[in-house]
Amino acid sequence: MRFDEAIQQAKLVLHELTGLDISSVVGAEKEDEGWLVGVEVVEKRSIPDSMDILALYETRLDEDGNMREFKRLRMRKRIDTETEE
Repeated sequence: MRFDEAIQQAKLVLHELTGLDISSVVGAEKEDEGWLVGVEVVEKRSIPDSMDILALYETRLDEDGNMREFKRLRMRKRIDTETEE
């Protein structure tokens, strides 16, 4: 599976499993047995949209594109920016 295929598959399967809208892909890397893809989704829409609640999900796919695991790592308001320490 190519890099771009892994990203598209992670987005598709996560949306199908959760019903949540995909906001963006925040990272992807090849692992020994597949792919690790970080995807940000809209957990809750708000007005104004700057107050939407976004969640970061970590997804793992095998070499064939089957999702092996997904988990929510954290949530934030769209307006909030994250800084690495």
